[in-house]
Amino acid sequence: MRPPSLQIQSVSDAFNEQGWQHEFIEGRDVINTAFEAHHTRVQLFAQAFTNINSLTIVGETAMPVDEGKLYSILELLHRANKQMNLGGLEYDLDRSRVVFRITNIFEKEKYDKDIISTMVHCAIAEVDRITPYCAVIQQTPDDLLDDLNIERLLLRDDLIPPVPGHDDDLI
Repeated sequence: MRPPSLQIQSVSDAFNEQGWQHEFIEGRDVINTAFEAHHTRVQLFAQAFTNINSLTIVGETAMPVDEGKLYSILELLHRANKQMNLGGLEYDLDRSRVVFRITNIFEKEKYDKDIISTMVHCAIAEVDRITPYCAVIQQTPDDLLDDLNIERLLLRDDLIPPVPGHDDDLI
């Protein structure tokens, strides 16, 4: 078994600094962990691509979708992606999972711990943010699905998890 690359070791160091438990995937430059977010459990993978000095963070959660609601879920993810600047949401049809993926190319082999942490926080937040919107679609009766306006659904801020450390009473 080959030792972890400098790149994935720097990711592990950043995780350790944050107190995030994780494990290496044997024989690959991949770290696996999970986080309990506000709405869902987020499975998280960090994969280093040493040949191009990049890191991809993938956050995902189980989301079985009724076949009749799949189009609405895909539209939801598409519309959410149009509002993003970094990363993107996907639906893994084979595994029935909502996935968020973000990649960064680093200048040095030892990745910047602040960028790593930001990527992890972003992946967790985006998976957690989209989960209740998916739940609304899943809970909408089939005969009312055509009346559900996905664009307006995404404007509902009552479904967004609170921002940690943000106190609205101070504003």
